[in-house]
Amino acid sequence: MRFGVFYELQLPKPWKEGDEHRLFHEALDQVVLADKLGFDYAWEVEHHFLDEYSHSSAPEVFLACAAAKTENIRLGHGIRQVIPNYNHPARTAESVATLDLMSSGRVQLGIGEGATRLELGGFGIPAKEKRAMSLEAAEQIANMMVLDPYPGFEGKYFSMPCRNVLPKPYQKPHPPMWMACTNRDTIRVAASLGLGALAFSFVDPEEAKHWADIYYGIIKSEDCVPLGHTVNANIALVSNFSLHHDRAEAIRRGHEGFEFFGYALAALVTQDCKPGRTDMWGDYLKQRGNRTEEVIEAAKGAYEANGIGTPEDMRAHLKKLQEAGVDQVIFMQQAGRNQHAHICESLELFAAEVMPEFQAERAAREQAKQEELAPYIEAALKRKNWMKPLSDEEIPIVPAAVPKPLVNQTKAAE
Repeated sequence: MRFGVFYELQLPKPWKEGDEHRLFHEALDQVVLADKLGFDYAWEVEHHFLDEYSHSSAPEVFLACAAAKTENIRLGHGIRQVIPNYNHPARTAESVATLDLMSSGRVQLGIGEGATRLELGGFGIPAKEKRAMSLEAAEQIANMMVLDPYPGFEGKYFSMPCRNVLPKPYQKPHPPMWMACTNRDTIRVAASLGLGALAFSFVDPEEAKHWADIYYGIIKSEDCVPLGHTVNANIALVSNFSLHHDRAEAIRRGHEGFEFFGYALAALVTQDCKPGRTDMWGDYLKQRGNRTEEVIEAAKGAYEANGIGTPEDMRAHLKKLQEAGVDQVIFMQQAGRNQHAHICESLELFAAEVMPEFQAERAAREQAKQEELAPYIEAALKRKNWMKPLSDEEIPIVPAAVPKPLVNQTKAAE
């Protein structure tokens, strides 16, 4: 099993001068620490206009800073908004390839579409068509990163002429591609397209098992037709994260923030919003009451950890997810008002007391999985309808902006 850290860059109100600066640099410090401790992935979301919930509107900038300060950790767009209204597909291909070159091949490309009216309405995206818009763009982004030149495209939602989209990525044919998933239906879509599943829902091991059975069942079936130029058969599941030798202290440090994450996400899609004038944190605290102490009291008995607790609690939690078929657990430690110092302490405790056990058996498990899936992936790639490269004779000439000078005109007159 592999492990990642995840960032929405949440910033509950009230905001003070310097809060955003502190938020971004503390998150960057956490990624640097995670890299040193041996974590495998750092995932950064892309959202727009979502007060308090997410200030991560330019993940390519944050990930570039992380690339410069880290050595091994993989840098994931989790996700990049690929609908052309957000980011033109050619700009996504260029940005991802550049980051892949600068990080020496550590980029992961998760694709997404957005869900809130604030985002979709802000960019003029019809909600009923966002999935189709996202997938059309994502397939062409993969083609742009591979084909030399890109032949051009006339689609339903965007078009562009033949151009050589540069640079080309360090990883060949292109960085691994993932798709944001929140339920069984989107798990099916990701598997049918040969995309890794970024499962951004907090589910118990039993539901995770259902997701894994659905996902790998489709990967092994004729229903899998890759969207990209390769198949990334992996499930990454998000989890809460707060670790301490004292379970009650782990809950005090983390539970409030993670509950706010879910509260804010629901509020953004169910409540009216006045841009720039939200008070989700205040509203959340009013309705929450003394919830943390109630959870601590309940945890004195049988306790089902979801990433919050002691190292022993975490170990049991991860083993259940591993048995369910999850390949990567992504820890969402930066939520609500969770403190930077506590996050760093949790990362260090996890690396010291939990991670080694799962790293020890990882190579053998991944090798066995690769061998099992190889014939299915080969068959899936044969089913793909590949975009045809252009021969040199087929590449259109782009006329010059200025007419050619009549070099021999004077001599002819003489």
